Amino acid sequence: MNANVKYRVAKSKFVQAVTVFFAFIITLPLIFIIIYIFREGVTKINWAFLTQIPKPVGEAGGGIVNALIGSIIIVLVASIIAIPIGILCGIYLSENKTGRLSYWSRLSVDVLQGVPSIVIGIVVYFWVVKPIGTFSALSGSVALAIMMLPILIRSTEETLKLIPFSLKEAGLALGLPYHKVILRVIVPCGISGILSGVMLSIARIAGETAPLLFTAFGNPYLNTNLTKPMQSLPLMIFNYATSPYDEWHDMAWGAALILLFTVLSLNIITKLITRRWNVQL
Repeated sequence: MNANVKYRVAKSKFVQAVTVFFAFIITLPLIFIIIYIFREGVTKINWAFLTQIPKPVGEAGGGIVNALIGSIIIVLVASIIAIPIGILCGIYLSENKTGRLSYWSRLSVDVLQGVPSIVIGIVVYFWVVKPIGTFSALSGSVALAIMMLPILIRSTEETLKLIPFSLKEAGLALGLPYHKVILRVIVPCGISGILSGVMLSIARIAGETAPLLFTAFGNPYLNTNLTKPMQSLPLMIFNYATSPYDEWHDMAWGAALILLFTVLSLNIITKLITRRWNVQL
C-alpha cells in the first residue's frame, strides 16, 4: 500500500470518526433533558397523582387527572378535524403538481408551517372564542388542528409522490374509477408515510401551550364539555411552574415527565408503524 492510499484511508477514517462524534453530540441535549426531568418528576408520580384533581392552594396531595383527560380530548378532537382535511389536501397536491391553485396551496402550507403558535392562538381567539363568548376546549382543538395541517399535508404529498405512476396507470387500465384508484391503490401504498405524518403531527401539538392560553384557558376541575374551558398538560405545567408554590412546582415536574414520555412514545410508535406498514415499491 503506497503512501497516497494510506493517506486516503486515514483521511476517510478521520472523517468517519468526526461524523460519529458529532452524531453522538447532538443526542446529548436530549439525554440530559430526559435524565433531569426524570430525576425531578419520578418521585412525584403515584396513583393519586394520576387519578385525582388538583387540591386547593395550601392543601397537600392532589393530581392531574383533569389535565390528562383534557389533553386527550383536545388532541383527539383536533385530530378528527385535521386528519381528513390534511390527507385530502396532500392527495390533491400530489396529483396536481402544476397549476395556479396547487402552487398557492403549497405556498400557503409552507407559510402556515412557519407561523408562530401563539399567533395561531390569537387568531383562533378572535375567530372562535369571541363569537362563542367563552373559552372552550373546541377552540383549543381548532387551534391545534391548524398547526397539524402543514405536517399532514406535506407528509402525504411527499409520500404519494414517491409511488410509481405505473401503479396508477395499471388501476385505470383495469377500468377502476379515478377515486377508487386513489383510495384503494395509491393511498394504501403510501400508508406508511401518511401514518408517520399523522403521528408526528399529534406529537407536535401534544406539548403546545401558547394556543391553549387564548382558547382552552384551563380548568381546575374535571370537565368533558367541549364548549367549556378545559385543562391540558402543557397548560397545567406552564401555570404551575410559574406559580410561587412549591407543591405546584412538584406537580409541574411530574406532569412534565408524563408529557415527555407521551411525546417520546408517539415518536417510537411512528417508527414502529412505519416499519410495519412499509411497502417495497
